[in-house]
Amino acid sequence: MAIRAILWDIDDTIFDYATADRAGMRRHLRDEGLADGFDGVEDALRRWREATALHWTRFAAGETTWEEQRRDRVRTFLGTPLDDDEADAWFERYLAHYEAAWALFPDTVPVLDVLAAGYRHAVLSNSSLLNQDRKLRVLGVRDRFEAVLCAADIGVSKPEAAAFHAACDALGLPPAEVLYVGDHPDIDARGAVEAGLRGVWLDRTGLGGRPELTRITDLHQLPALLRRDTRFGAPDTFG
Repeated sequence: MAIRAILWDIDDTIFDYATADRAGMRRHLRDEGLADGFDGVEDALRRWREATALHWTRFAAGETTWEEQRRDRVRTFLGTPLDDDEADAWFERYLAHYEAAWALFPDTVPVLDVLAAGYRHAVLSNSSLLNQDRKLRVLGVRDRFEAVLCAADIGVSKPEAAAFHAACDALGLPPAEVLYVGDHPDIDARGAVEAGLRGVWLDRTGLGGRPELTRITDLHQLPALLRRDTRFGAPDTFG
Protein backbone atom coordinates (compact mmCIF):
# COMPACT_ATOMS: atom_id res chain seq x y z
CA MET A 1 0.00 0.00 0.00
CA ALA A 2 1.19 3.51 -0.75
CA ILE A 3 1.75 5.96 2.07
CA ARG A 4 -1.06 8.52 2.21
CA ALA A 5 -0.33 10.27 5.52
CA ILE A 6 2.62 11.16 7.71
CA LEU A 7 2.21 11.04 11.47
CA TRP A 8 4.72 13.19 13.34
CA ASP A 9 6.29 13.24 16.76
CA ILE A 10 6.92 16.79 18.01
CA ASP A 11 9.66 17.06 20.63
CA ASP A 12 13.17 16.63 19.20
CA THR A 13 11.60 15.76 15.83
CA ILE A 14 10.13 18.98 14.44
CA PHE A 15 10.64 21.09 17.60
CA ASP A 16 14.11 21.57 19.11
CA TYR A 17 13.14 20.45 22.58
CA ALA A 18 16.66 19.70 23.84
CA THR A 19 17.96 23.20 23.10
CA ALA A 20 14.89 24.88 24.61
CA ASP A 21 15.07 22.62 27.65
CA ARG A 22 18.73 23.47 28.24
CA ALA A 23 18.28 27.21 27.78
CA GLY A 24 15.16 27.27 29.93
CA MET A 25 16.78 25.30 32.74
CA ARG A 26 19.86 27.54 32.75
CA ARG A 27 17.72 30.67 33.13
CA HIS A 28 15.45 29.04 35.68
CA LEU A 29 18.33 27.90 37.89
CA ARG A 30 19.70 31.43 37.82
CA ASP A 31 16.42 33.12 38.69
CA GLU A 32 15.53 30.58 41.41
CA GLY A 33 18.97 30.86 43.02
CA LEU A 34 19.57 27.14 42.46
CA ALA A 35 22.69 27.19 40.30
CA ASP A 36 25.00 26.29 43.21
CA GLY A 37 22.91 23.22 44.02
CA PHE A 38 23.95 21.39 40.84
CA ASP A 39 27.17 20.55 39.06
CA GLY A 40 26.22 22.73 36.10
CA VAL A 41 23.15 22.84 33.88
CA GLU A 42 23.76 19.36 32.46
CA ASP A 43 23.60 17.86 35.94
CA ALA A 44 20.35 19.71 36.60
CA LEU A 45 18.91 18.56 33.27
CA ARG A 46 19.86 14.97 34.02
CA ARG A 47 18.03 15.09 37.34
CA TRP A 48 15.03 16.85 35.79
CA ARG A 49 14.78 14.25 33.02
CA GLU A 50 15.09 11.40 35.53
CA ALA A 51 12.24 12.92 37.54
CA THR A 52 10.22 13.38 34.36
CA ALA A 53 10.76 9.77 33.26
CA LEU A 54 9.86 8.45 36.73
CA HIS A 55 6.59 10.30 37.02
CA TRP A 56 5.62 9.99 33.36
CA THR A 57 5.81 6.21 33.81
CA ARG A 58 3.39 6.48 36.72
CA PHE A 59 1.07 8.68 34.68
CA ALA A 60 1.19 6.34 31.67
CA ALA A 61 0.27 3.46 33.99
CA GLY A 62 -2.78 5.37 35.23
CA GLU A 63 -1.36 5.79 38.73
CA THR A 64 -1.51 9.58 38.79
CA THR A 65 -3.01 12.54 36.97
CA TRP A 66 -1.35 14.85 34.46
CA GLU A 67 -1.29 17.67 37.00
CA GLU A 68 0.08 15.48 39.79
CA GLN A 69 2.91 14.07 37.68
CA ARG A 70 4.05 17.65 37.01
CA ARG A 71 3.96 18.49 40.71
CA ASP A 72 5.80 15.31 41.63
CA ARG A 73 8.50 16.06 39.05
CA VAL A 74 9.17 19.33 40.86
CA ARG A 75 9.21 17.69 44.30
CA THR A 76 11.58 14.94 43.17
CA PHE A 77 13.87 17.39 41.42
CA LEU A 78 14.10 19.72 44.41
CA GLY A 79 13.91 17.03 47.10
CA THR A 80 11.38 19.27 48.86
CA PRO A 81 7.80 18.40 49.96
CA LEU A 82 6.08 21.38 48.34
CA ASP A 83 2.31 21.71 48.54
CA ASP A 84 0.30 21.70 45.31
CA ASP A 85 0.19 25.49 44.90
CA GLU A 86 3.93 25.83 45.50
CA ALA A 87 4.75 23.04 43.05
CA ASP A 88 2.41 24.52 40.43
CA ALA A 89 3.95 27.96 40.80
CA TRP A 90 7.50 26.59 40.53
CA PHE A 91 6.60 24.63 37.40
CA GLU A 92 4.95 27.68 35.80
CA ARG A 93 8.10 29.75 36.39
CA TYR A 94 10.21 27.01 34.81
CA LEU A 95 7.76 26.77 31.92
CA ALA A 96 8.05 30.49 31.16
CA HIS A 97 11.83 30.19 30.73
CA TYR A 98 11.48 27.03 28.65
CA GLU A 99 8.85 28.53 26.35
CA ALA A 100 10.95 31.63 25.75
CA ALA A 101 13.48 29.38 24.01
CA TRP A 102 11.03 27.51 21.75
CA ALA A 103 12.08 27.04 18.11
CA LEU A 104 11.47 24.65 15.25
CA PHE A 105 14.39 22.83 13.69
CA PRO A 106 15.54 24.61 10.51
CA ASP A 107 14.49 21.68 8.32
CA THR A 108 10.93 21.46 9.65
CA VAL A 109 9.05 24.03 7.58
CA PRO A 110 10.91 23.40 4.31
CA VAL A 111 10.13 19.68 4.48
CA LEU A 112 6.51 20.24 5.50
CA ASP A 113 6.26 22.53 2.47
CA VAL A 114 7.70 19.89 0.13
CA LEU A 115 5.37 17.19 1.46
CA ALA A 116 2.23 19.30 1.84
CA ALA A 117 0.67 18.50 -1.52
CA GLY A 118 1.34 14.78 -1.56
CA TYR A 119 0.50 13.64 1.96
CA ARG A 120 -1.90 14.29 4.81
CA HIS A 121 -0.28 15.20 8.12
CA ALA A 122 -1.10 14.63 11.78
CA VAL A 123 0.66 14.48 15.15
CA LEU A 124 0.92 11.78 17.82
CA SER A 125 2.75 12.88 20.96
CA ASN A 126 3.39 11.42 24.41
CA SER A 127 2.27 14.65 26.03
CA SER A 128 -1.00 16.53 26.49
CA LEU A 129 -3.11 18.30 23.90
CA LEU A 130 -3.11 21.40 26.09
CA ASN A 131 0.68 21.58 25.81
CA GLN A 132 1.24 20.44 22.26
CA ASP A 133 -1.61 22.23 20.51
CA ARG A 134 -0.48 25.50 22.06
CA LYS A 135 3.14 24.76 21.17
CA LEU A 136 2.29 24.17 17.52
CA ARG A 137 0.25 27.39 17.42
CA VAL A 138 3.02 29.48 19.00
CA LEU A 139 5.50 28.00 16.52
CA GLY A 140 3.17 28.80 13.64
CA VAL A 141 2.58 25.30 12.26
CA ARG A 142 -0.66 24.08 13.85
CA ASP A 143 -2.53 24.50 10.56
CA ARG A 144 -0.16 22.02 8.90
CA PHE A 145 -1.75 19.11 10.81
CA GLU A 146 -5.32 17.96 10.46
CA ALA A 147 -5.26 16.12 13.80
CA VAL A 148 -3.17 16.31 16.98
CA LEU A 149 -3.43 13.35 19.36
CA CYS A 150 -1.70 13.19 22.73
CA ALA A 151 -1.28 10.42 25.27
CA ALA A 152 -2.73 12.37 28.18
CA ASP A 153 -5.99 12.78 26.29
CA ILE A 154 -6.41 9.46 24.48
CA GLY A 155 -5.40 7.45 27.55
CA VAL A 156 -2.59 5.43 25.98
CA SER A 157 0.98 6.34 25.06
CA LYS A 158 3.58 5.24 22.52
CA PRO A 159 4.91 2.60 21.95
CA GLU A 160 1.57 0.92 22.67
CA ALA A 161 -0.08 -0.06 19.40
CA ALA A 162 -3.37 1.46 20.56
CA ALA A 163 -1.82 4.94 20.51
CA PHE A 164 -0.75 4.59 16.88
CA HIS A 165 -4.07 3.04 15.95
CA ALA A 166 -5.97 5.93 17.53
CA ALA A 167 -4.08 8.32 15.25
CA CYS A 168 -4.79 6.16 12.20
CA ASP A 169 -8.48 6.09 13.15
CA ALA A 170 -8.47 9.90 13.39
CA LEU A 171 -7.14 10.00 9.83
CA GLY A 172 -9.54 7.31 8.65
CA LEU A 173 -6.65 5.30 7.21
CA PRO A 174 -5.33 1.78 7.79
CA PRO A 175 -1.95 1.63 9.56
CA ALA A 176 -0.20 0.38 6.41
CA GLU A 177 -0.96 3.70 4.71
CA VAL A 178 0.53 5.82 7.50
CA LEU A 179 4.19 6.58 8.16
CA TYR A 180 5.41 7.67 11.59
CA VAL A 181 8.47 9.91 12.03
CA GLY A 182 10.06 10.32 15.46
CA ASP A 183 13.37 10.76 17.21
CA HIS A 184 13.24 7.69 19.46
CA PRO A 185 14.19 4.35 17.89
CA ASP A 186 11.97 2.23 20.15
CA ILE A 187 9.12 4.45 21.29
CA ASP A 188 8.64 5.92 17.82
CA ALA A 189 10.06 3.87 14.94
CA ARG A 190 9.89 0.35 16.38
CA GLY A 191 6.57 1.05 18.07
CA ALA A 192 5.09 2.26 14.79
CA VAL A 193 6.31 -0.79 12.87
CA GLU A 194 4.98 -3.18 15.48
CA ALA A 195 1.60 -1.41 15.25
CA GLY A 196 1.52 -1.99 11.48
CA LEU A 197 2.60 1.47 10.35
CA ARG A 198 5.79 2.31 8.51
CA GLY A 199 8.31 3.79 10.93
CA VAL A 200 11.22 6.17 10.41
CA TRP A 201 13.78 6.94 13.09
CA LEU A 202 15.02 10.54 12.89
CA ASP A 203 18.52 10.16 14.32
CA ARG A 204 19.58 13.81 14.43
CA THR A 205 22.60 13.12 16.65
CA GLY A 206 23.99 10.40 14.37
CA LEU A 207 23.83 7.73 17.03
CA GLY A 208 23.59 5.00 14.40
CA GLY A 209 23.08 1.31 14.90
CA ARG A 210 19.67 -0.37 14.83
CA PRO A 211 19.98 -1.66 11.24
CA GLU A 212 16.48 -3.16 11.48
CA LEU A 213 15.02 0.37 11.49
CA THR A 214 14.66 2.84 8.65
CA ARG A 215 16.87 5.74 9.74
CA ILE A 216 17.41 9.29 8.54
CA THR A 217 19.58 11.98 10.12
CA ASP A 218 17.83 15.04 8.67
CA LEU A 219 14.25 15.69 7.62
CA HIS A 220 15.50 16.76 4.19
CA GLN A 221 16.11 13.04 3.54
CA LEU A 222 12.45 12.15 4.05
CA PRO A 223 10.96 13.24 0.70
CA ALA A 224 13.52 11.19 -1.24
CA LEU A 225 12.87 8.21 1.00
CA LEU A 226 9.17 8.43 0.29
CA ARG A 227 9.72 8.81 -3.45
CA ARG A 228 12.35 6.16 -4.00
CA ASP A 229 11.98 3.43 -1.42
CA THR A 230 9.54 0.76 -2.56
CA ARG A 231 9.04 -0.28 1.06
CA PHE A 232 7.07 2.97 1.43
CA GLY A 233 4.78 2.20 -1.47
CA ALA A 234 6.33 4.60 -3.98
CA PRO A 235 7.52 3.70 -7.47
CA ASP A 236 11.07 2.39 -7.61
CA THR A 237 13.10 5.14 -9.27
CA PHE A 238 16.50 3.51 -8.79
CA GLY A 239 18.29 2.45 -11.97
